[in-house]
Amino acid sequence: MSQIQSILPSPQALDLARQVLRIEGEAVLALCERIDNAFLQALALILNCHGRVIVSGIGKSGHIGRKIASTLASTGTPAFFVHPAEASHGDLGMITAEDVVIGISNSGESAELLNIVPSIKRQGARLIVMTGNEKSTLSRDADVHLDAGVAQEACPLNLAPTASTTAALALGDALAVALLDARGFGAEDFARSHPGGALGRRLLTRMRDVMRTGEAIPTVTPEASIAQAIREITRGTIGMTVVVSPERKILGIFTDGDLRRVVLKYDNLQGLAVGDVMTRNPRVMGPDKLTAEAVEMMEKHKISQIPVVDGEGRLIGALNMHDLFQAKSI
Repeated sequence: MSQIQSILPSPQALDLARQVLRIEGEAVLALCERIDNAFLQALALILNCHGRVIVSGIGKSGHIGRKIASTLASTGTPAFFVHPAEASHGDLGMITAEDVVIGISNSGESAELLNIVPSIKRQGARLIVMTGNEKSTLSRDADVHLDAGVAQEACPLNLAPTASTTAALALGDALAVALLDARGFGAEDFARSHPGGALGRRLLTRMRDVMRTGEAIPTVTPEASIAQAIREITRGTIGMTVVVSPERKILGIFTDGDLRRVVLKYDNLQGLAVGDVMTRNPRVMGPDKLTAEAVEMMEKHKISQIPVVDGEGRLIGALNMHDLFQAKSI
């Protein structure tokens, strides 16, 4: 059996990699100088569209188009990808007069895209194209042309789509973000498009979803002894007990940290009531607040527990940092 010979990278590999990144970075930066009225026209077409955005492209441009369609859809602009070759064999039925089509082709001469342009026009849909050639056939046929041209590809042969696909992708992201901003698309809107991920949980989970309620909330009255408070803290397992009035109004909290401070300050804890040593006016939150806000409050004020109150200031729940970890809100 012949031995497999190891292939080692050349010493120039790092230099070549840096050159690729430099060329692609410069290609994206060059787009900044070419963003003009055409970009605003493209935005207007999409914002006034009563249908959806259909993105199309062949080869590497098709892969970029799929990502652009996905980004648009997840940021408030209904969009999907249609393969131009499949469009010629029935998928043109997915495009209606209410839609806007975004065609991507670096040369602007991709036959598969050019073949469906007459049908798109006949249907009444509007056409935006991204090309690297403003004099191309596709550019001339478009309602709006977005210049995604690059000075050179990052490929040493100047052949493989590299800088040109990066530029098209960045231009698509610019379009998606500008649309997001124009629509007033916020964090909660984004979370609704991503309910299955950690981001969705963090942005959609509210205090009422994870807080402890009823008997699971450790509570004592202000007359309780320190020993009683310790037992309640131990039972509740959230590192504190809430000090409440008979009407369940929060008078204060008594935490593990408060206990340490009391032990250091007093030689004798006999006869000492929780109400004398509790932390008054603790930080509280309402049940409809996002757990992400609770995390922010805990980090800002260096606390580990938060009581939850209703509109009348009555205790209805409590949680600690561990509960937020379990809910995957952190």
